[in-house]
Amino acid sequence: MSNTKVIDSIGYINSFDNYLSLETELNTIKTKLTRSGYIDTVIDSISKQNDSLVTAHFFLGQKIKRIKITHSTDFNIELLNFIDHKKDHNTFELDITQLESALNTLNSKIAEQGDPFTTLQLVNITKQDSDLISADLKIVSNQKRRIDKIIVKGYENFPQSFIKRFLKLRTNKTFNLNDIKDKIELIEDLRFAKKIKDPEVLFTKDSTTLYIYVEKTRTNNFDGFLGFGTNENTNKIEFDGYLDLRLINNLNYGETLNLFYKSDEIDQQTFRVDTDLPYLFGSPLGLQVGLNIFRKDTTFSNAKQYAKLNYQINAQHRIAAGINTISSTNLLEDDTVILNDFTSNYYTLNYTFTKPQFYDPLFPINFWFQLSSGFGNRENNLGTQNQSVYNLDTYKIFNFNPKNSVYTRLNGAVLNSNDYLDNELFRFGGINSIRGFEENSLVANLYGVLNTEYRYRLSNGIYIHSVLDAAYFENKITDTKQKLFGFGFGLGLLTNAGLFRLNYSSGKSENRPFRLSDSKVHVSLTATF
Repeated sequence: MSNTKVIDSIGYINSFDNYLSLETELNTIKTKLTRSGYIDTVIDSISKQNDSLVTAHFFLGQKIKRIKITHSTDFNIELLNFIDHKKDHNTFELDITQLESALNTLNSKIAEQGDPFTTLQLVNITKQDSDLISADLKIVSNQKRRIDKIIVKGYENFPQSFIKRFLKLRTNKTFNLNDIKDKIELIEDLRFAKKIKDPEVLFTKDSTTLYIYVEKTRTNNFDGFLGFGTNENTNKIEFDGYLDLRLINNLNYGETLNLFYKSDEIDQQTFRVDTDLPYLFGSPLGLQVGLNIFRKDTTFSNAKQYAKLNYQINAQHRIAAGINTISSTNLLEDDTVILNDFTSNYYTLNYTFTKPQFYDPLFPINFWFQLSSGFGNRENNLGTQNQSVYNLDTYKIFNFNPKNSVYTRLNGAVLNSNDYLDNELFRFGGINSIRGFEENSLVANLYGVLNTEYRYRLSNGIYIHSVLDAAYFENKITDTKQKLFGFGFGLGLLTNAGLFRLNYSSGKSENRPFRLSDSKVHVSLTATF
């Protein structure tokens, strides 16, 4: 009766369409009993009671609880750290129910050392006592394998430097299939390529060839918006907007080229061009260079040039070091204490973290964090002033479920100096800063902006969101300290042409009450091609 309970405890099917399926189930029961310790299990008899009833009798024997395995002296005993066991000199002991999974783990770890065709066998199996058996471990090894060749299929011009530096796959390295699969998954963190299917390996007598299946994706990006609102002084409608063009991997080196132009409603123009060249000449270092020109009506113009070397630690982390040079020209006839020509030079440090979610075309980046600092000086006709500058830009999307999420962004900067010039201060406000205010209308030597959006996804391509922003800034030239708030709502629509966004917002400060007449409407389009 106790043996019947043992068989019932493992579970089995008791209804069959034909005799073949009955035999299959009986063999399955026997295998389960053997793995649970009844190694002497046999199907004693099968008898037919009538046309619809068959009785099977099993002999189980004594249950074995433990197995003691003896290994050779050249066995790598560190592999035993991956299984639950009791070790004694050149033997280790296992619970019989864990035997199969333990051997599979050991076999997998040996294969990771470059021998994917290794097999493990238990030989000389002997009963030691009523619940213990012993066996010798026999390892049948083949020639250790190394990656001799890597071939990319689907996107044959995939940048070779990304295979070596980003995926960290190299020839003459020990073959480890599990490690290779993990590294191939990193392709999903690239904007310009995606994995088609899992990698494959061709083994011949003398070589090992790894095949990677990749597809090039559309990554060039055009972003632009048109904004309009009522001027609080003239009560006339004024327009502003920008164009942002990003070209990615057009030369199949993983490079990026950005072109940016913005014209503000308060007669300010910004032009920026920069390029990012990863893994320069196949090295682990990349190069970023750029030029940024800002003009404030007929008051002044700034030209910023920068260059920095960066190092990609892994798919998410990057550090950089470089130099910035800013030249400012006073366009007025006379210099003043707070507005005159100057030149600034900074040595900079930068850290960037990126966590993508490219499976979501509406919100492809889940978490972004960038921290930068600069140390240098400013020179003008009043003398030399030591300065330091710090910038923080980070945002995170909190996904509660497929429809609901919250977007938060924190952006801020601080310039430390004994005295300040108006043409060196930060300018912020507008659609990419605190919404509800004119573009770049706020001037500060210290500021922080918190943007929040509650997003509700109506479908895979449409979402609506709230706008609730807050900011704080200081301007030591005007001795100003203010808190600002922005309110509004928006709509996002993903079309074949790109992501269309419509935002309505209004802002208020401590000395500026909320007025609908000051509200801003921004219409933008982000297109990928």
